[in-house]
Amino acid sequence: MKSILRTGTALSMVVLFTGQLMAQDMMTTLGTNEGELNIVAWPGYIERGESDPGYDWVTAFEKDSGCKVNVKTAATSDEMVTLMNGGGFDLVTASGDASLRLVAGKKVVPVNTDLIPSWSTVDERLQNAAWYTVDGQHYGVPYQWGPNVLMYNTTTFPTAPTSWNVVFEKMDLPDGKTNEGRVQAYDGPIYIADAANYLMTAKPELGIKDPYQLNEEQYAATIELLKGQRALIGRYWHDAAVQVDDFTNEGVVASGSWPYQVNTLIAAEQPVASTIPAEGATGWADTTMLAADAAHPNCAYAWLEHSLDPKVQGDVAAWFGSVPTVPAACTASELLGETGCATNGFDNFDKIKFWKTPTAQCEGGGECVPYSRWVSDYIAVMGS
Repeated sequence: MKSILRTGTALSMVVLFTGQLMAQDMMTTLGTNEGELNIVAWPGYIERGESDPGYDWVTAFEKDSGCKVNVKTAATSDEMVTLMNGGGFDLVTASGDASLRLVAGKKVVPVNTDLIPSWSTVDERLQNAAWYTVDGQHYGVPYQWGPNVLMYNTTTFPTAPTSWNVVFEKMDLPDGKTNEGRVQAYDGPIYIADAANYLMTAKPELGIKDPYQLNEEQYAATIELLKGQRALIGRYWHDAAVQVDDFTNEGVVASGSWPYQVNTLIAAEQPVASTIPAEGATGWADTTMLAADAAHPNCAYAWLEHSLDPKVQGDVAAWFGSVPTVPAACTASELLGETGCATNGFDNFDKIKFWKTPTAQCEGGGECVPYSRWVSDYIAVMGS
C-alpha cells in the first residue's frame, strides 16, 4: 500500500495530535560518548553472540564506541510504549503502531539526520515514511521491516495454506483433524487488523479498504470474526520463545508469526515453513527512536549510525528473517547471502499493510474506530 508510505498520509495523525506536538530540540553537534546505552528492542534485534556466536553486532560497537549496550526486550508494541513512558531508556525499536503514540506523548524527539552520515543510504521507500515522519521531522532511523507471515507445520500441511481461513474459520485441516486448539493468534490489539485484512477478501461487501481504518459496521464484523476465532485458539501468543515451544511441543500447527520464529524452528530442524496467503499480510516497519529524556544521547547517535552499517543490517535481517532498510545490505552480509533479501521479501514492499495506529478520524474523511476501542475490545475477546 504505497499510500501508507507517503508522509501525507500522516496528516490525520498530525491533526489529531495538534496542540500536543511541540517543536522539540534536536542535537546539533555530537559530544563525548557517555559509556552506556539502554535500548528497548524486539527479541532478536540486538544480538551479541550469546544466542549464536555468528550473530554479533554489539561487541564491535562497544569496543569502537566505548558504549556498553544494555537491552530490554519487549514482546508487544504496547509493552514498548509502557517501558518508554516509564523512562530510563535511550532508544526503542518501535513499530508503526507505537511510533506515533510515542511522538504524541513527547516520549521521543526528532533526530538530526545530518549527524548520521549513513542516513542517505536508507531505502528511499522508507526515508519519509508516515509512521515516524511528522511535519517534515524524522523521529528516528529505519531499522528493519517485514511481513506477519502464516507459519505452519509442514507435516499437517504438505502444501502451503493459500488462505488465512485456516486460523480464522473452524475446519478440518489436511491431516483430517480439526483446527480447534491447534492454531494461535497474536496477543495484541493490532491483531484486529489481521482479521480485517482477511475480511477484505472474505467479505468484500464490507468495503474495507484499509485494515487500520474501520467504520463501525466494518469493525463490528471484524470483532465478530475474532469472537468466533476464540474457540479455535489454543493460546494467544506474544512471547516469541513461547510460540516456538508451542510449535515444538504443544501441537500448534498454524499461526500468524514473525520470520524470527520461523528461522528459529527451521534451525532446530522442526517441520515448519511460512507463507503469505492470497489475502496478503499485515507487517511492520520498525524505527529506532531517540528518547526525549535520553541520558546517553551521544552513545545513542553512535548506535543510530552503527545500525545502518550494511553488514549489520544484513546480519540482523539474516537472524530475524526481516528485510534491511539499507539496500546495500543485500550484498554486504555473508550471513544473509546473495538471495537473502529476495527470500525475505524485499520486492513485496507494496503488498504489505504496515502497522499503524488506528485513529478516530479516517484518513479519507469520516469517523473510524480509534485504537482505544481496539484495546478494550480485544481484551474482551481474549477473555471471553
